[in-house]
Amino acid sequence: MSDRVLEELFIKRSQQKKKTSPLNYKERWFVLTQEKVAYYDYDPDKMKRKGLRGSVDLEKIKCVETVQPEPNAPQERMFAFQIVYDEGPLYVFAKSEDVRAQWINKLKEMVRFNSDLVHKYHPCSWLDGVWLCCQQEVKQAMGCRVLDSKNGLTSKQRRPSRKPLPPTPTEETPSRLLPPEPPEPRGPSVGMTVVAEYNFQPKTSLDLELKKDEEYTILEMSDPNWWRARDKYGMEGYIPSNHVVKAENGLERFDWYCKNINRSQAEKLLKNKNKDGGFLVRYSSKAGKYTVSLFTKSGGETAGGCRHYNICTTPQGQFYLAEKHNFDTIPELIIYHQHNAAGMVSRLKYIVSDTARPPSTAGLGYGMWEIDPRSLTFIKDLGTGQFGVVKYGKWQGKHDVAIKMIKEGSMSEDDFIEEAKIMMHLRHENLVELYGVCTKQRPIYIVTEFLSNGCLLTYLREGMDQHPTAIQLLEMCKDVSEGMAYLESNQFLHRDLAARNCLMDGNGTVKVTDFGMSRYVLDDEYTSSVGSKFPVRWSPPEVLLYCKYSSKSDIWAYGVLMWEVYTLGKLPYERLNNMDIVEQVSRGLRLYRPQLANEKVYGIMAWCWGEKADERPTFEELASKVQDLLFEMQ
Repeated sequence: MSDRVLEELFIKRSQQKKKTSPLNYKERWFVLTQEKVAYYDYDPDKMKRKGLRGSVDLEKIKCVETVQPEPNAPQERMFAFQIVYDEGPLYVFAKSEDVRAQWINKLKEMVRFNSDLVHKYHPCSWLDGVWLCCQQEVKQAMGCRVLDSKNGLTSKQRRPSRKPLPPTPTEETPSRLLPPEPPEPRGPSVGMTVVAEYNFQPKTSLDLELKKDEEYTILEMSDPNWWRARDKYGMEGYIPSNHVVKAENGLERFDWYCKNINRSQAEKLLKNKNKDGGFLVRYSSKAGKYTVSLFTKSGGETAGGCRHYNICTTPQGQFYLAEKHNFDTIPELIIYHQHNAAGMVSRLKYIVSDTARPPSTAGLGYGMWEIDPRSLTFIKDLGTGQFGVVKYGKWQGKHDVAIKMIKEGSMSEDDFIEEAKIMMHLRHENLVELYGVCTKQRPIYIVTEFLSNGCLLTYLREGMDQHPTAIQLLEMCKDVSEGMAYLESNQFLHRDLAARNCLMDGNGTVKVTDFGMSRYVLDDEYTSSVGSKFPVRWSPPEVLLYCKYSSKSDIWAYGVLMWEVYTLGKLPYERLNNMDIVEQVSRGLRLYRPQLANEKVYGIMAWCWGEKADERPTFEELASKVQDLLFEMQ
């Protein structure tokens, strides 16, 4: 194999998928390549490997860390490490500390661009149905120890921080234990070829046009959101980094792969196309898994219905929908099932794609911050917010935007403008994008992404079906939890999280807006906890009594937002006035369980409403809990 990176004989522990499963420890020959970690049978007499026993794709790895030795472990099992992926931890035992360090360092380097690396891990083993370190009895339970850095990367390297980012390094300094020539990194890097997933029209003189499926060479990556690139004609300019993917990498090149949609959105897209046998492939609720969503008019459903099939993996790393029909890659699987139903309700007849809708860019173009108000066209009023009128409009006559016209005297403008320059670097699919500002006239304008379905609260009250599904409601909560987890990781507090401060796009994705804006309000009625405009109904006791804000006060508000979702937009504590709420919440009053919320969903709300702030979870823990519950429902 020409792409081998490391090879070694290790002891591997069986994964003990059931509490009653006996443990065994066997020698396996491990091979690390650019794509996966594979392990094989080993013949000690002939000193060579034999048949493949299993593998883990590198893109599915969430954590690589040491493991403390098991109780009464023999000497040959003293240097353990774990490779954590969606099916749990793979425990491997090295012969020495040096060999263990070599493999951990190399694996961390190769998975550093993975999207779902974890912040916490279990330093001890999962044994007989319990984690030895924290005694939790759920195998998928979040880790109990915080990583000093996320699998070898500092937080500044992972996401935009509140300070300007340093240029992205173009060379890696290898550890003394690594081979002298490190392999090509798994994610895009300077000099690498990428393929455009979407078209992009230049909006400034510094931008470069992208044409879907064409290749580009990366020249510079100092801005995480905008990369300088060259096209095949030699033209150079800046491109949005979320519009391209590494050449020959992953499923993004296929029209049937819809990476960023959930189950409800998939069903809506398939039903709108209304084609028997229409299908798409999406990322499952369980990280690292994929689902085929298929629309069918068979089975007596006159309007048609959707079926969802999880793509399973064999111990040898092959993919299948129907047993006995195994394939080395997902594209091969799809090609087969385009011609054969093989156990499904129908063969895959028509590709249904969402690729016509590109992700939003960070800013309207590279270097765009101060926007010329003459480039904005005002079309209609969207409503009136805390700071003034919000209008729907166009930038340069063709790009949809929302424009907040800031009422003079309503906010601390200079402080906001400085902070907004940092907020421009925050980018997440569940946050409303800040495109720029117009500050050279009064009133100043704040220009943001426009979301066609508007305010979540209004949508819950007026736009929802009479009988929403449990998955629809929980996916709304998932979207908010993931956006807030991103803010939390960047040390941003929202301070006014509620359904009224979330928006929904035309695809059904919920995005958080106005994060941190309450700090700049100059209205005493809003900033004082006794003021009539203060968000008392979404505030925990420590804010109501002492105005003490933290990420845990945002957690409390998230629990109330979940309650809003599951009551379809009712007013929290609707029969109480603000003074009564302050008194009774401080004494232990909590919102009742909504009729649409089962006990597990209400348990998450109650988790957010711990009397003491340190009893409440983090947003990362919440997002994981909601994700797990969503997967159970599917």
